[in-house]
Amino acid sequence: MSPLRLLQVTTLVSTLDRFAMPPMLVAIAASLDVPLTQVVTAAGAYFLVYGLGQPLWGFASDRYGRVRTLRTSLVVAGLLSLVSALSPTVLVLGILRGLAGGFFGAAYPSALIYLGDTVAPARRQQAITGLMVGVAVGTATASAGAGLLADVASWRIPFVLTGSAALVLSVLLARLPEPAGSGERATAWTSLATVARSRVTLLVLFFAFVEGVVLLGALTLLPTAVESAGASTTVAGAVTGVYGIAVLLGSSSVGRLSLAWHPARLILLGAACAALATGLLAVSQRPEVAVVSAVLLGIAWPAMHSSLQTWATEVLPAARAVVVSLFAASLFVGSALGAIAVAGLVDAGRFTVVYGAYAALAVPLGIGAWAARRRWRRPVPVGEP
Repeated sequence: MSPLRLLQVTTLVSTLDRFAMPPMLVAIAASLDVPLTQVVTAAGAYFLVYGLGQPLWGFASDRYGRVRTLRTSLVVAGLLSLVSALSPTVLVLGILRGLAGGFFGAAYPSALIYLGDTVAPARRQQAITGLMVGVAVGTATASAGAGLLADVASWRIPFVLTGSAALVLSVLLARLPEPAGSGERATAWTSLATVARSRVTLLVLFFAFVEGVVLLGALTLLPTAVESAGASTTVAGAVTGVYGIAVLLGSSSVGRLSLAWHPARLILLGAACAALATGLLAVSQRPEVAVVSAVLLGIAWPAMHSSLQTWATEVLPAARAVVVSLFAASLFVGSALGAIAVAGLVDAGRFTVVYGAYAALAVPLGIGAWAARRRWRRPVPVGEP
């Protein structure tokens, strides 16, 4: 199996675990006999710890190596996911899922850092967009499969499956070679100081934070929004699964466009799709409307997110691991804080307000990121692949 394929499987397993819980929020609340807002907060804990742990994984990969760090984190994440399936209360579930998210958090940024270390800049966005295949399959499978399992069996089963998959993957990744120079990087403090002095890097991190609020927030709440319109858990999960299919198809198209289009154009395309998708959901949460929105979000993700991700790998090559980790941290902390902020509105079923706010944020995000990326020029350091 090629390095790219192994990394795609890595993103698939990580995404499976990340998106297993959102389609089951209502089912978990009913099973544990707690208000929906508590389960939404527990899901938010996953994204919060997932995001806050990102810089630590960047430092660890610099010190101990990309592959070693990735394999170790997957072992611990797999065990925590298995144990979380036994959770007797929402508090225990929130703690265990949060810890699992912290360790699963090493997977995606490690894959990005690896590609940044080994793929030439001219083809880097195409390779990074290729990771979206794993994200797409993982999202579609988790969204449809987790909802179905929660309906016909138990919400605990998906956590057993993702935990087992992580343990198997940790063994398969022994085939992945370490990039040249791994483990011989700048110290953590040096890298952080470099980031703090770079205004454009801080701007990229800010864009990632807002993107997390909008794109991940819209997607995380999509199954719950559809269920609020009277759909079953299975139907709501299937609607979210459409997003995964759209990402899969959109990734291929965006990968080809990235060879001809300036990244700023892709960012603008993605933001426009995100604004339209969330605007539609502000009007109606019925399944047929949600399907259209899921397709638009599935285009927005590879177009805007892969462009911002690629920018993060290029903006400070000497501190790439730390920048990419901080990028992922910003993304998921934005998602978590956004989810926690709207938990009360979600519990009250006020999805028009929630998605209207997402649409209002998507517009300045797209314009600002488009303008900034259009002006930026990539440095070419010695030793770049």
